[in-house]
Order: sequence, then C-alpha cells, then structure tokens
Amino acid sequence: MKFSGIKNIVPLFITILLLMVLPSGSANKEFQGRAIYMAKSKMELGRWGARLSEAQKKQVKERLKNRLNKTYILDFNKEASLFEEKEVLDAYSGATDSWGKNFSRGLQYKNVKDNQLVQSQEFYGKRFLVKDKLEAIQWQMGQETKKIGNYDCFKAVAAIPTENLKWFDFSWSELRKPEPKEGEEQEIEMTTVEAWYTLQIPVRHGPAEFWGLPGLILEVSAGDTVMLCTEIQLNPDDAKAITPPDKGTEITKKEYKATIVSKMQEMMNNRGRRRG
Repeated sequence: MKFSGIKNIVPLFITILLLMVLPSGSANKEFQGRAIYMAKSKMELGRWGARLSEAQKKQVKERLKNRLNKTYILDFNKEASLFEEKEVLDAYSGATDSWGKNFSRGLQYKNVKDNQLVQSQEFYGKRFLVKDKLEAIQWQMGQETKKIGNYDCFKAVAAIPTENLKWFDFSWSELRKPEPKEGEEQEIEMTTVEAWYTLQIPVRHGPAEFWGLPGLILEVSAGDTVMLCTEIQLNPDDAKAITPPDKGTEITKKEYKATIVSKMQEMMNNRGRRRG
C-alpha cells in the first residue's frame, strides 16, 4: 500500500455497496482480516540529551532503533481483535530487547461487543493477565478525507488521558511526581489523537488502545508516535483463532501500573543503598 493524497469527496454509494458486499448476519463469524502496521516514534532526550554531541545523539538513536520503529499485526473479525508486536532482533546484540520488553505492550485482545480487554504482560520474568474494560473514546468525526492505499479514509480526533495509553509503560519521572495534597485535584494529562478510518472495512477495531470508530483505523497519530497500516488481508488463508490469552496472574490495569511503579521504586532504593 502506498500513501497517495487527500480527496475532497468520497462517493457515498460506493461505501454503501461495500457495506453490502462484506459478510453479514451469520456469515459475520466467518469474516476475518489482518492489518499490518508500521509504527514510528520520535525520541525525546530531554535535559540529558542536551549534553550530548550530534554524533552521540545519532549513536543513541541507532542503538534504540528497534524501540522507535516497530511492526505490529492486527488480526480481527467483526467482534474481536488480537494485536501484537512482531519481534525482531536487536541490531547490536543479536538478541531481543529484554529491558524494553518489560515496558512494552503484550499480546492484546479486544472485544468491542463485550467491551472487554485481556492483555498478556511479562514483567521481570513474571507473567500477568490484565483484564479490564475497554476505555471509551469520545471521537469527533469530521468530513476531511484522504486515501491510504486503496482505501478512502475519514478523519477523527479525540483527547485521551495519557495514562490510558501508557498504563503498561514506565518513566523514571513517575517516581519524582509529588503526591497530591489532601483535597487537591490532580491534573489529568491528555494526549491529542488523530485517526483515519475506512468505512470500506466496517469494523470498530484499530491498533493499540484505539477503537470505536465505524470503520477500521488505518492510521493514528498520538503524542510522538504514528502508526500506519501498510497491508490489509481479508479472509487470509492462514487466519488465526482470535481468542484471549489465558495465562498469568489476573490483575487490572491500575493494579498492574502500581506493580510496575512499586518494583522500580524498590530498584532505585536498592541502588541508592549500594552507593551509600
């Protein structure tokens, strides 16, 4: 698929015909698709990066290339989807990125009919099974369109609490946040999201935490990351069973986040005692 350009008008009769052609009724259970996404993230080095030379910055970016550029696979049917990262070897060590894996998104199952999230996470050798509700997204849908590959796409935007997008991730800055004072409301950090979806594949799925639009999301920009669908397969010959993962200690997203922060605080305290 190649990105072409922006169109001003999408003929509605084409959309209606495509909706009629796709399986419906009892055949819905047999319909399945697969979308491949390329994700690119910008690297923010912050104050630490300001002390580096341009050559050092380039070296750091090259070293973290596998964390900044990733490939994901979304398998879906009418009701549910499986989203997972395609694992690659580190260009320097020839091994997988074990440190980054502790804070990356695991195998993610979403069921838009039952409003269900089941996600397999591994953190320092322990496996967790995160079970929670899907976070509703208040999309604002517009009329702006563009073409992604052979698909006509509409634009939608939303503001999503950042913690809803990064509950499995960690930053050392989280340990430096002051505790809110009694009676003080904590400010909620929001991330602006731009998505492009196609009515030609009328499912409510999308990559990562994004879902709920009337068509498959083919491109999404959130914070410093852009995910772009580069390939779509409808009813692939090697279709996989779309079932939730079932191994690990059951936990909610909030509990999982607290577990990560507590462990990293413990590690930092132990390191400080050794230095003392």
